[in-house]
Amino acid sequence: MVIKMYQNLKKLRERNGLTQNFMANLLNIDRSQYGKYENEYTTIPIKHLNTLCNYFNVSIDYIFNFKDIKQYENSQLKINKEKSGNRIKEFRKENKMSQTQPAIFLNTTFSNVSTYERKVNTISTTYLYAICKKYNISADYLLGKIDNPKYLNK
Repeated sequence: MVIKMYQNLKKLRERNGLTQNFMANLLNIDRSQYGKYENEYTTIPIKHLNTLCNYFNVSIDYIFNFKDIKQYENSQLKINKEKSGNRIKEFRKENKMSQTQPAIFLNTTFSNVSTYERKVNTISTTYLYAICKKYNISADYLLGKIDNPKYLNK
């Protein structure tokens, strides 16, 4: 899936001389759980990924290897669930899709897509990555962390 993301996280940790234990404490999880993220045994939740991006002062797009620029100007620290839900819905409508089409592409249910749009849940890391990669849209934009750029150009 997002092998480069985990490599980027590990490189940032090692370059800063940090241990997996330090990272786990930062996220308030066990070290073994953090190790599962780095070793790609489990997907890192978007809230944890955001915490790490904020700690290292890098964008989610940078960690996903979508952009060479490490950080956007005027980037917000928090994921804005309100903006995110609106932007996911706006993105879907701009591309003339029903909720069923992204659900099929993401191998999930349309009700799951609906929970993102209704701001009940924040989009999962896996789904965010897949949508952004396929449609060349910024993860930071979809999460409401930035207002520009909306679309990615390396």
